[in-house]
This record gives sequence, structure tokens and C-alpha cells, in this order.
Amino acid sequence: MSAVALQLRSGYLAHWPQKPHLGGLPFQVIEIELTRPDRLVFPEDLAQLRLPGGIDPRLGVVLSGRAPIWLYGWLVHECHFTRWVACYDPRLGAVVVSSHSPDVQVGEIIPWVQGRPGKAYGPLTRTELAAAVMVVGPPDSGKSRLARALFEALLPEHPDIYLQRAHWDGEGNWTLDLPPEEAKILKHQYRGSFTPEFFSFHAQAILALRRQKSLVIVDVGGKVDPQKQPILEACSHYLVVSRDPEAIPLWHEFCRDRGNLRCVAILHTSPGPPQVLKDSPELEIRWDPNSPPPAELLRAVRRLIH
Repeated sequence: MSAVALQLRSGYLAHWPQKPHLGGLPFQVIEIELTRPDRLVFPEDLAQLRLPGGIDPRLGVVLSGRAPIWLYGWLVHECHFTRWVACYDPRLGAVVVSSHSPDVQVGEIIPWVQGRPGKAYGPLTRTELAAAVMVVGPPDSGKSRLARALFEALLPEHPDIYLQRAHWDGEGNWTLDLPPEEAKILKHQYRGSFTPEFFSFHAQAILALRRQKSLVIVDVGGKVDPQKQPILEACSHYLVVSRDPEAIPLWHEFCRDRGNLRCVAILHTSPGPPQVLKDSPELEIRWDPNSPPPAELLRAVRRLIH
């Protein structure tokens, strides 16, 4: 069985606000599905991969689905015979990366298309926003580990959740897989810096994701910072992860009092087995960052998914 399934579907954009002269824009969508239970795909799988039949070269193609960048590179190359090719980013829209058409230019964004496999493709009409949970707390408490662990634990049963890293510290899932010293070196090399547009960009991305996904997990870094106000306004809940009990009230003030967000739980990080310390007024758990997310926390987060 192939590790990748490619399905061809049709789409139609009735109105492109930036290009009203086009009228409607018909296009095709190639849905990418990773079929292994662990959602892994390997470079050698490319040798057996083929485009789905029936692609119309007179129309453009949107590539959509969770997949490694090298698989997207292969698909863009293989679809070069079509009118144009775009890669769907749920935070932005369909970003045009190749074009033979004067009407659709490289770098343009085709407005939101529905990215859920098997459903009709076109402008999004959903008005109810999904929950967005900020994972907050002081530095070196295990926030990034917990955000990833939650995402991976929930993904098999809820494939349309999303993990958004809204910080510039150079840390991602890939650094969590490396030996600590190597991860520290690479984090320093890839670390960015603040710009005035940074948090506004991520706030808009979070809102866009909430219109499409069933849950958004947001990793925002380890400092209480008023410049994060756009992120507060874009989220609905927060989850505190702290190795220092004295730091927790600062995050309650920032998230609950200033942002009017609802607290999902408080995790006190320390070595040892997980232990529920309180279940009211907020769920409080002792948790080791090197262990899976506690079952009680998973239940609390699942209740947010609709």
C-alpha cells in the first residue's frame, strides 16, 4: 500500500475580489493524504507515486494537505503542464508558485478554499470559530513539548487540528527530536527577532485557522508582553505550563484578565508521574515534560473540539 494517496477534485471561485474582471475561476485540487497510521512518508515513496488521472491542463491546480516540503516540490514539478500551480496554506489561502497564465501571477493568493478532504472547494462560509488555545508560561517549562505532545495525541482522531508556532525563538518540532546540545546550537542559529508586523501576522493566521480547523494550538513563547495583545484577541483559551508556581498569577492576569480568555488547565512541571492536584476551579496537574500529556488534560482539550 502506498504511503501517499492523491485525489483529484474540482473547485470554483465565483468571485475574486482583487480580480473582478475574471468572473469565476474554475480550478482543480489535488488532495494529499498520508495513509500510514503514523502519517510518515519516505523519499523512496516518490519512485512509485503518480499523479491522479484526469487532470485538465487548461485549468490551474491547488495542492492541499499535510505533507513534507520535498513531496510538495515533486508535485509542483509534476504539475508544470497545467495553467498554474498553487500550494494551499490554511493561514493565507492558495499561494501561486508557478503560472503560465497572464491572469494568475506567481506570489498571488487565491482566497480561502475549503481544505477538508472530500468536501466541496470554494470560498469559506463558516462563521462559528473553533477554539484556539494559547500554551503559555515562563521559559524552559516545557511549553513547546506540551504543544507538540497535545497535537500528536489528538491528531489521529481529529486530523483537522493545527499547531501554530507564534514566536521567533528558533524552536520547532524538529528541535525537540535532537540531542539537547545540538538543539541549543541550532535554535541559536535560527532564532529570529521581533518586528512590528510579527504578532499581527500571526493573529490573522490564527483567526483564519479558526475558520477552518476544529482546534488551533498556539505556542507563543515564554514572556508576558503587551505586544502580544493581537494574539490574545485572536485566541479563546489558554493553558499554563510552569516550573515556577510564583509565575502563574502573571499569566492569569495577562490571559484571563486582559485577554478575557478561559483557562483550560495549569500544569506544574516537575519530574515524576502525573498527578491531579485540583480539578476546581481550574484543573491543576503535576506533569513531567518528558512524559505524554496527562489523560485528564486530553479530556479537557477534547471538550473544546466541535
